[in-house]
Amino acid sequence: MPTDEITAAAAGSWTLGDRTVHRMGFGSMRITANPDRERAIAVLRRAVELGVNHIDTAAFYVSPGGTLRVGTGPARYATELIRAALAPYPEDLVIATKVGFGYDPATGFTEAATGAQLRAQVEENLRRLGRDRLDVVNLRLGRGPGPAPLVERFGALAELRAAGLIGHLGLSGARPEQLDEVAGIAPVVCVQNNYGVDAYREQDAFVRACGERGIAYVPFFALAGTNRERGASAAQGAAVEAVARAHGVTPQQVRLAWTLHQGPHVLAIPGTGDKAHLEENIAAAALRLTPEDLTHLG
Repeated sequence: MPTDEITAAAAGSWTLGDRTVHRMGFGSMRITANPDRERAIAVLRRAVELGVNHIDTAAFYVSPGGTLRVGTGPARYATELIRAALAPYPEDLVIATKVGFGYDPATGFTEAATGAQLRAQVEENLRRLGRDRLDVVNLRLGRGPGPAPLVERFGALAELRAAGLIGHLGLSGARPEQLDEVAGIAPVVCVQNNYGVDAYREQDAFVRACGERGIAYVPFFALAGTNRERGASAAQGAAVEAVARAHGVTPQQVRLAWTLHQGPHVLAIPGTGDKAHLEENIAAAALRLTPEDLTHLG
């Protein structure tokens, strides 16, 4: 596809609270790994040029250090790169960020336990992004029970929403019962979980349930494939390869197209630090899989 025909709008749109976004978005975790700061900024600007108006980030996306980022030189935060690339921000741009985990260069990642710690993380996101209000804030949950009851942590964010610092709330790394647990505290506009065509398919029912409740489901690591995700099978990986060959596209594009085919409420947020790879990802917004393809992919 010629680059002048690539647009995130080809994936259609969804409304997060009162904000409408194209279902093909951009995840910013990987841009901090780009050793060239200006190239990273260029990727972000190109994403917006291609129609992306939903960017996912977190103040703890940082390079170097921690388990997510290893490198040398001064730390670069994804939120600061977004600000450098895109501020003053387009009116239609929605930036979704996460709190719940913080990053300390000396100690690594730490999980917030109190409302005061969560407020500090919200304020850090505001400062690094250069905004006075965050569009969407997802509470990132750990794999264990958490440092404090979920209702207390989510309630603290609901108070910040009522105070005008946050527009909308979501959950990241959530289980269905956790969504039910916070439902009466404040509206949840999105759930962001690990999910893809060839892994974490136990999430299928949760994906459908979110759609029935009008909640966006936002998979992360949808491009990782069989070498990254647990629960993946060689047969599913082979099916992705076969469908890709049939359409003359890459397996990564098939994974993104499959993600978008899971329902109008499902949003894709592929990330990359490379402009050519970005354009390939966004082009997948226009890839239409056949019923036979979807049956083959399972």
